[in-house]
Amino acid sequence: MFTEIRDITALNKKEILSLRIADNQQDFIESTLQCLAEAETDTRYIPVGLYREDIAVGFAMYGAFPYKNNTQRVWLDRYFIDERYQHKGLGKYFLQQLIKYLVANFSCQKIYLSVYDNNIVAIQLYEKFGFVFNGELDENGEKVMLLEVHAHDNH
Repeated sequence: MFTEIRDITALNKKEILSLRIADNQQDFIESTLQCLAEAETDTRYIPVGLYREDIAVGFAMYGAFPYKNNTQRVWLDRYFIDERYQHKGLGKYFLQQLIKYLVANFSCQKIYLSVYDNNIVAIQLYEKFGFVFNGELDENGEKVMLLEVHAHDNH
């Protein structure tokens, strides 16, 4: 299976905008249109397309944000697989790829994300990879999860 994490450009923006979240997931994550608009106004956000065999099958957005004492936190801010490609193991597969990608890009030991506490499917996926709730809430009231990345981790 040939897969890629690609930057979003004028060439693939239209196919990224056509990615769809399943109806029962609409309340959990913003649309790609909202995400791309956010990334245009706040350049710390980096949106990417998730590709399998040259077909866009998912979307993610990440970034490094300043934190206390001149430190920064790396966030996997948005992540979903298009509803047409769900239930094929791609959620697990690309989460693993994104973790490796973020660690390689930022040399970070910790990755943060936030999730609504009623998004059970996502929470179960994140927990399988070692994300744990850290007791914090983000500005939208979502619960913050943290993954401590260790050099020997190979999920």
